[in-house]
Amino acid sequence: MSGVKLNKLTFTWPVRVYYEDTDAGGIVYYANYLKFLERARTEWLRSLGIEQDTWLAHRLGFVVRQVQMDLLAPARFNDELTVTVVVEKLGRASVVFSQQVLRDGETILCQAQIKAACVNLGQAGEAVKAVAMPDEIFEVLKRAN
Repeated sequence: MSGVKLNKLTFTWPVRVYYEDTDAGGIVYYANYLKFLERARTEWLRSLGIEQDTWLAHRLGFVVRQVQMDLLAPARFNDELTVTVVVEKLGRASVVFSQQVLRDGETILCQAQIKAACVNLGQAGEAVKAVAMPDEIFEVLKRAN
């Protein structure tokens, strides 16, 4: 299956830049954008009733497989940001997200495309393997877009 065609609804999540997010110059350290993006995806799932800890108890999780990120302008200490989540492509075993980090709701500071794979985490010492999402998750994600 090549993926489900989606109408691209946008989820937003507010983030404030804390001192710990910045470098010595007060600018957000590049790796922290990945944390902001991850938090927004987690909150998007939570808003859909998908709690990751429930699925982790069943040894099922989502892992980031690929990241493409462009840093366009700096975020600074104490900025109030908005992080967006849009599902671009939904497959049985993966999801491709387009995400942005914005200041003032319009200035794009960061844009990224994230591919996350659904995996069976197995037991200690076992290989992590890509698996199809349970229908319960897949159908929720399909309806949400």
